[in-house]
Amino acid sequence: MPTVKYQRGDMVMGRWPGSSLYYEVKVLHFDAKSQLYTVIYKDGTELELKEQDIKSAAGFQSRPRSRSRSRSPGRRRSRSRSPARTTRPSCTAAAVAAAAITESTPPSRSDAKLKDSFEVRLIPPEQTKASENNGNKKHEKKEDNEPANKVNEKSEPEKNQSRYNLRRRKDDGDGKAEVKAEQLEEKEAKMAAAAAPPSVSLDFGGKLGAYFWLLFLPAWVLFLVLKVNQEDPSLANFPPPWPPLESFWDAKALGFVVLWILFQVLLYILPVGKLSEGMPLRSGERLKYRTNGFFAMVVSCVAVAAAVQQGADLTYIHSHFLQLAVSSFLISVLLSSYLYLRSGRAAAEQLALGGSSGNVAYDFFKGRELNPRIKYFDLKFFCEMRPGLIGWCLINFALALTEMKRQGLEAPSHAMILVNLFQLLYVADGLWNEEAILTTMDLMHDGFGFMLAFGDLVWVPFTYTLQAYYLVSRPTPLSPPALAAIVTLKLVGFYIFRKSNSEKNAFRRNPSDPQLSHLKTIPTATGRSLLVSGWWGVVRHPNYLGDLLMALAWSLPCGFSHLLPWYYMIYFIILLVHRDSRDMSECRRKYGSAWDEYCRTVRYRIIPRVY
Repeated sequence: MPTVKYQRGDMVMGRWPGSSLYYEVKVLHFDAKSQLYTVIYKDGTELELKEQDIKSAAGFQSRPRSRSRSRSPGRRRSRSRSPARTTRPSCTAAAVAAAAITESTPPSRSDAKLKDSFEVRLIPPEQTKASENNGNKKHEKKEDNEPANKVNEKSEPEKNQSRYNLRRRKDDGDGKAEVKAEQLEEKEAKMAAAAAPPSVSLDFGGKLGAYFWLLFLPAWVLFLVLKVNQEDPSLANFPPPWPPLESFWDAKALGFVVLWILFQVLLYILPVGKLSEGMPLRSGERLKYRTNGFFAMVVSCVAVAAAVQQGADLTYIHSHFLQLAVSSFLISVLLSSYLYLRSGRAAAEQLALGGSSGNVAYDFFKGRELNPRIKYFDLKFFCEMRPGLIGWCLINFALALTEMKRQGLEAPSHAMILVNLFQLLYVADGLWNEEAILTTMDLMHDGFGFMLAFGDLVWVPFTYTLQAYYLVSRPTPLSPPALAAIVTLKLVGFYIFRKSNSEKNAFRRNPSDPQLSHLKTIPTATGRSLLVSGWWGVVRHPNYLGDLLMALAWSLPCGFSHLLPWYYMIYFIILLVHRDSRDMSECRRKYGSAWDEYCRTVRYRIIPRVY
């Protein structure tokens, strides 16, 4: 049985989650299975920490100030040419501060010189107050570990905020020099904290999983496209026939995709719509986003209608579906390659927490840079909401026209109309509430790499349209009761989805909003709070519940003859289970005992009393 480095009852120094600062904690328990220590802070907060986040208290004892450089009065006098001359503050004092509380490299000569002028200590607030009462002039610096979008009352974070302080040792010189040095220390300490994010576990199967997903995702889209083109798309007809290689490529299809993306770029950069602020980054910066997605959708609809009136044949999209998908795939690969190469020049604070593993395949897949921009043009935000989502509606409309042409109908079938309207409502709602996406995991935490680029440009427009593609050759009759039931199901799912997402977005942006005062919360040690009332008190993921009901309403119009049009429903269930599992492990690591209390309060995950 392996030995445990720290025993129960040991007083050690534990790193505060989301920061580089350490606090005195007591070891309560060690879980051999998870390899995590349960520790308790002085304020009573219990958290689970990895062994690398714990250090011996002996390593934090202050060292005596070196006097090797000033051994004689004569030398000291020779360095002070005039009584007015003051000691010049060093611009790298913050680096010494970071080294005092984090794992650091061996000290260099410049660090030894800095120790002559500055000393950084971890000082409990009790001692700080005592020293102030003795008349000593101190300069304190608050710990910068609170999330910028904290959602607690003001009194809650203050309890957890400054148990230990970074304090610059008093130096000879006038007050202005000390204040200037203090400001430099604060600025550089924040930059150091942002440049050294905490280590995070790799998801999606880690480094080996990245190779699998890089191969599987394009192959799966290709399989679905070939399968839906079969006369009988049942699973018994596996594998689908492989078309000749020349049928995968069409220069006109590539030009069509490029033209569509450039058209959406033009609409995005127009000075129309609101400039919205994103959530604070680790550096404290808030990026600006042009949220005019609904405007872009309306203009796109008008442009498409005008093109049809001028004789444009949109049935080309159905007949060249494979070539359009391959062209979009090539563009996503080129974009991902550009994103990976440019991330090598990005500053450390601009990288996503989970995209810098050091493995080329994983970082290429997950994405290294959090918010890649060309001046003010945000690549991730643009791809997330524009070409793929609006293209989804365009393809659906083209497939409805194709059904009318092939079936000799004057209007699309009822099933096709439902699929088009349901998915159009979903996209229009997302673009109308485009600002809400700024608080989602994709924008706040995930880097922009192949995973999101492929998902935005290929996965969404060419797999979410399978129901409409299926109905082109297989129109399904629906009775009035069936129509009413499907419409009701869609509206219920949409209502739950929209209300829960709006509630979450409003709470993240402004938890002190009077309109949210009725909501109950559980405070956590990170400064955030967990909602346990409203829609988020019914189940842990009410937005997933709404999504699930809407996915069911999208599939029902296609009937039950084949499994293929139910692909999205099956995929969505698998995705929800994966997200729920990932959220559970991440939140338990992040919030500790507060998450256990939350799970006891909100017992059901997605479906009440079932799952």
